[in-house]
Amino acid sequence: MTKETLVKAVAAKAGTTQKEAARALDAFCEAVRDALAAGEEVKITGFGSFSVKERSARKGRDPRTGEELEIPARRAVVFRPGSELAAAVRGR
Repeated sequence: MTKETLVKAVAAKAGTTQKEAARALDAFCEAVRDALAAGEEVKITGFGSFSVKERSARKGRDPRTGEELEIPARRAVVFRPGSELAAAVRGR
């Protein structure tokens, strides 16, 4: 599903225009991005939670040359599905 099809689906389910749905989706994405950048966790009951995880530096290998290299530490976004979302995906 692309952003365009998501906007259409949200507009249809909410009974609103696609322009309003696009504005709401953009605002949601911006709010989540800002919270994660500030190190906060975003929890949406029944859907899931977004958080930032610190990944430590580690050693790796270049698959083409086999040369060992250092992979730097970084922050990564993690999503954990909520129980309702997980059940819907499993088909319950």
